[in-house]
Amino acid sequence: MANLEKLRENLIKRGFDVTILDSSKQAAEYLNEKIHQRSVGISGSVTLQNMQTKYHLAEKLSAHNTLFWHWYNRVNVLQAMRTEVYITSVNGVAETGELVNIESRGNRISSTICGHDELYFVIGVNKIVPTYKEALWRAKNVAAPKKAQSMKKKTPCAKEGDKCYDCQCPDRICKVQVTHWMKSDFIGRAEVIIIKEEIGY
Repeated sequence: MANLEKLRENLIKRGFDVTILDSSKQAAEYLNEKIHQRSVGISGSVTLQNMQTKYHLAEKLSAHNTLFWHWYNRVNVLQAMRTEVYITSVNGVAETGELVNIESRGNRISSTICGHDELYFVIGVNKIVPTYKEALWRAKNVAAPKKAQSMKKKTPCAKEGDKCYDCQCPDRICKVQVTHWMKSDFIGRAEVIIIKEEIGY
């Protein structure tokens, strides 16, 4: 079981605010209460998509914010990158405080580095591992293959679903990777919301 207090302490040392909640339902309600009359971008995160399916996150936020989410209202992903607030997840989290993300286009990664007044990382406990090395491994060998399968990509990892094959396929989804050692100087406030349930990849 993940040591959430250790993770909280290490994230705070790295410049992040931290909130620990019991469920994704609470997380959806929390975000809806925190964000008001702002422009909000949401990444193509399975974690957030699960929250939308179960708890109507997009409808809640769009009732009193201007929402840009290509999975919900079919906007261009670039619009979500220009918002005041950005909500996303990560592929791997180390109890030592490092956050790891891998993707193909770079829109989500870019949005966690600069350009927003507020940034929220929403993560389930299934993404938390003891060390940075394990967080890197998880992002490449657990999250990426599952994402590739869900997108029906023609890659070895999507076919087998077991690990990264470091392929050079055009369909490869792990083209860029970032590690957050600390909160970026070009992000206003960054908060990690930890959910005590398994959600997302």
